Amino acid sequence: MNTLASPNKKNPKKPRHKRWFLGFLVFSMIAAFLLTESRLVLDEPESKMDDPTLHADCGVVLTGSSGRIREAIEILAQKRIKKLIVSGVFKEAQLNEIFPHLAFYPEISDQDIYLEKKSATTYGNAIQSLALVEALRCRDIVLVTSQIHMYRANRIFTHIFPSTIPIKKMSVPNKKDFTFFDYLLETLKVTLYWALGLVY
Repeated sequence: MNTLASPNKKNPKKPRHKRWFLGFLVFSMIAAFLLTESRLVLDEPESKMDDPTLHADCGVVLTGSSGRIREAIEILAQKRIKKLIVSGVFKEAQLNEIFPHLAFYPEISDQDIYLEKKSATTYGNAIQSLALVEALRCRDIVLVTSQIHMYRANRIFTHIFPSTIPIKKMSVPNKKDFTFFDYLLETLKVTLYWALGLVY
């Protein structure tokens, strides 16, 4: 009896090694991508109120962490923007409920603030805000959101808005309020939006 192995018989260990190498390669690529995105989230600079570039026809502030609406109201009061869109407001909410200190800003007219109540996600914020921006004939906007959220928000708005409407960023400082897991979650959201083709 011939005890030599058939030349066509495959080595059972070889496919396992190939699968292990392929899995390691895919894992390494994913890890590198997540690390790059996390750095971009972390490195988003905070905006300064005295920044002379923070002027536009309209402002769009995304509801969420504290401080966003207050900062947006401030630049409206300073006449850096003419109209303010508050995007992602609860359907039943009124302006005096989401910003009860508005009475201390007599220079602001209620008619200059628009509550967008249809969106529930950052992508929805961009879609619904664009409709209002176009209706108000805004030539450019200041996008206001928190520092940790700005990288993803700006990518989404840039993806949705036409290039004829420049977007200026106003990042509200809040890095100290977030943990490692908050940054990890934000990084995963950025990655998900990218995987779904919702951002460039």
